[in-house]
Amino acid sequence: MSEDKKYVEEMEPESTDTEVNETMSLELDKTIQTYEKKLSDYDEKLQRALADYQNLERRTKVEISQRVSDKINSLLLNFINIYEDFIRAENALSKENVDINGINAVIKNMENLLAENNIKPIDAVGEIFDPQIHEAVSMVEDDTLDDGTIIQEVAKGYISEKGILKPSKVIVSKKKEMEKKV
Repeated sequence: MSEDKKYVEEMEPESTDTEVNETMSLELDKTIQTYEKKLSDYDEKLQRALADYQNLERRTKVEISQRVSDKINSLLLNFINIYEDFIRAENALSKENVDINGINAVIKNMENLLAENNIKPIDAVGEIFDPQIHEAVSMVEDDTLDDGTIIQEVAKGYISEKGILKPSKVIVSKKKEMEKKV
């Protein structure tokens, strides 16, 4: 080998397999880190989307349940109005000495249906006025009773286990106001 050629070979750094492997390993590590970051981002987005879906599903179930409950309450309220019409018809016909056995049978069936659905009339007379279940239609001054005592029920109210279907319309007592002495 000539001296010139030997000198040139010594000047050029020889690339070894180790250096190539290290370079490739660094590039591979960067690529892996990039994909791990993307995977982490996608996983986070997936978790958020799943949580959003579960919240939507829960809200939808609650809304559907509420709508069904509202429709049932509306139907029951209409049924109660018809039931009260039958009660009024029974009272009117009994005053005229008309045979009311058929109406009584229908009323009994309606009462059974109300009982099966846990619908009960609200007891009001003698109770203290509660705006949650009573609707005051009038007030009467009466010193013999406590303020807010219900003295008469104008229209029956009904309650179910799910809430008030129809508040009782009542007349409430109040004490006479004493004139202020000046």
